[in-house]
Amino acid sequence: MTAWPVRLTAELGPGFPGSRVTLRPLAYADASDWRDARKRNAAWLIPWDATVPPGGDARPTTFRTLVWRLHRQARRGTTYPFVVEVDGRFAGQVTVNNVVRGSAQFASIGYWLDRDFAGRGVMPHAVAMVIDHCFGAARLHRIEIAIRPENSNSLRVVEKLGIREIGYAPKFLHIDGDWRDHRIYAITREECPEGLLARLATGIDHGESHESHE
Repeated sequence: MTAWPVRLTAELGPGFPGSRVTLRPLAYADASDWRDARKRNAAWLIPWDATVPPGGDARPTTFRTLVWRLHRQARRGTTYPFVVEVDGRFAGQVTVNNVVRGSAQFASIGYWLDRDFAGRGVMPHAVAMVIDHCFGAARLHRIEIAIRPENSNSLRVVEKLGIREIGYAPKFLHIDGDWRDHRIYAITREECPEGLLARLATGIDHGESHESHE
């Protein structure tokens, strides 16, 4: 399996028999579903959305520009932008950001989810699938997730996956219009030789999360 582009699938497991989570590259054809999900979930997502600090580079103003930029970064191997689908329906996004090679072999992960799919274990599965892919085909060594202390839902994701907290970063990311503190979580390949999806299956419940660090 190549690192990118790639399509990943997994069953949601007990409680949702037959439901399948699929991760695939974000595409221009996702424009309508993406805009609809972001519009319907605006109030739910804005408190966790990355914003541009004063003097920073402008973010893409259209979906097409966003996809073009992410595709360019994916070709360079610095970003992997995944769409999350549940039973064929657009449900959100998981993005592997800041891929560093050389002696680091490191990346960070950000994500957001349509609230209609909350409470089904979708995001823990999606994050587990992405991290397993990063440690496998992408040959990365360490993955980091930064979460605002107020975001109890996202904290449940790393808790369910057994990802340990390694530190606290004041004023770490510009979120919802200001510099915000974040709790930092990280996992290395050696810490989950069985894979996170397998780990999740051994102790699954159905909390949910939303977080955005794109």
